[in-house]
Amino acid sequence: MSKKSTPPRPAPRLYLATPAVDDPAQLLAQLPAALAAADVAAVLLRLKPSDPRTMTSRVKTLAPVIQGSGAALLLDANALDGQFELVARSGADGAHVDGVAALQEAMEALKPDRIMGVGGLATRHESMTAGEQGADYVLFGETDPHGVRPSRDAVAERLSWWAELFEPPCIAYAASRDEARDFVAAGADFILVDELVWSDPRGAAAALAELGAVIGDAFASASRTDRSRTEVSQA
Repeated sequence: MSKKSTPPRPAPRLYLATPAVDDPAQLLAQLPAALAAADVAAVLLRLKPSDPRTMTSRVKTLAPVIQGSGAALLLDANALDGQFELVARSGADGAHVDGVAALQEAMEALKPDRIMGVGGLATRHESMTAGEQGADYVLFGETDPHGVRPSRDAVAERLSWWAELFEPPCIAYAASRDEARDFVAAGADFILVDELVWSDPRGAAAALAELGAVIGDAFASASRTDRSRTEVSQA
């Protein structure tokens, strides 16, 4: 895993996770407007467990809309039960796994042709190990299997540490607009959102448009702060 160089930081982008998909028709109706509403870099497709043929069919139904918008399509590996060959068979761009052990298990099937992201990283050591194993990104701040999330301050601290030192992108799970703002300031390269978008009574497109504006404002503010610090240090 390489240490991070210091090119100008690009603006963070959104990473949209879906509800668990059984019948893709309802999601299919919402996705075009949602993906057009903001800068969505990737979609994490969560599938309800089923037989391989059914899950492959669900992915292929949704893939044209997602990939046609310019977003990458990743599968949540929790539903795959180790069947990582479904990623390539369905035409998805990659998969997201939880933990270093799952990352190692998926490596042979996914690398080098597919994106492989990882969450469920409880410690700094696990995060560094994931980077060394070849993860394309690390995710911080999501809910664990017991329904517990780290505090906002703990997530921000982990993001700042990672963003300062390491090359692979860091993604922050945000459960609120305020969290999204804080995590952009802390150095997140992407903001992962799910229920915050799908439960919004205005609809997913309106929620994503607002989040895109929040991220843009937070990034502009953080950039101004960084420039001020640089000018002071050089004075």
